Amino acid sequence: MRDVFHRFAHRVSDRMGSPWAFFAAVAVIVAWAVTGPVFGYSDTWQLYINTGTTIATFLMVFLIQNTQNRDAKAIHLKLDELLRGVKGARTSLVHLEEWTDDELSQLADQFERLRHRIHRSPHGAKPPSDAVQNVRHQRPA
Repeated sequence: MRDVFHRFAHRVSDRMGSPWAFFAAVAVIVAWAVTGPVFGYSDTWQLYINTGTTIATFLMVFLIQNTQNRDAKAIHLKLDELLRGVKGARTSLVHLEEWTDDELSQLADQFERLRHRIHRSPHGAKPPSDAVQNVRHQRPA
């Protein structure tokens, strides 16, 4: 059941993100707007578009969220594999998504300082080894 839903969600997300889906949505809106005078811009005429767009939006939220969750998980696994495979990489970053916002901000500040040190080095030379070591620790204090 889960695999069927994943395949379905992926296909729907791909198709709904295509230019054809956009043009189809525009065509529906244009057709709805053109029929306004025919139906006297009645409440029923407005109810059709409101109900249709509400249902479509409600269902698409779940399909898109499912697809984004799967994509994010796949990206995390790929990055984790790279962290494990690169010599000198900090494997403590494998669980970065579990860090608090404050810890992430501190780490971002450390990388920003490192970036400035690298930028100030002549010809973009590697920073002094102490700069790299200062950033290579388990978690910000």
